[in-house]
Amino acid sequence: MRKQFAVLGLGNFGFSLATTLENFGCEVIAVDSSAERIHEIADDVSYAMRAELQDPELIKMLGARNLDGVIVAISENLEVSILATLLAKELGAPFVLAKARNDIHADILKKLGADAVVFPEREMGSRVAKSIVATNFADWIELSPEYSMIETSVPQGWIEHNLKELRVRERYGINVVGVIRDGHVQVNMNPDENFEDGDMLIVIGENEMLKDFSEEK
Repeated sequence: MRKQFAVLGLGNFGFSLATTLENFGCEVIAVDSSAERIHEIADDVSYAMRAELQDPELIKMLGARNLDGVIVAISENLEVSILATLLAKELGAPFVLAKARNDIHADILKKLGADAVVFPEREMGSRVAKSIVATNFADWIELSPEYSMIETSVPQGWIEHNLKELRVRERYGINVVGVIRDGHVQVNMNPDENFEDGDMLIVIGENEMLKDFSEEK
């Protein structure tokens, strides 16, 4: 079943995040008060809705409890940002990510129950979207529009097995380029060396392959 997210606010950050989530197979409801922004994104998301973001009924209408998450991509209007975050949590949204203008704003959002707070000046919307979808990944670095490098814990089924046995490239279409073990990075892995519990893998691959690996993991 496709994950479902509502993105409130379609500035550069919200627009990038919404379209990236959709590209990664999620169902996205994009909401903004600007008819122009809704028109721009309409063909790139599942639903595009023009609405006043300060309307308390908006969160109720979206059915926050039934979504996988609500992204409050608003920071310029503190009142709207705070109200939307509070309502999303009160109405049962399982995950709320909110955009903050500064550290004080971030502290308020966290106290209201935001599960994650991001600063648009510090994080790209596309990278945040990938981290939401691929929750098993500790980090995701985009190398190009098609390829990325991720850091992720070793799957339980890989422990006490090695690259040669697992046929990782053949089965998953990804490349394990290193392992972080006991705080030390090992590259050029011996394909006969078994993975250990607690290992962190450094993997490179096409974005779609990495997404499939995340879902299977």
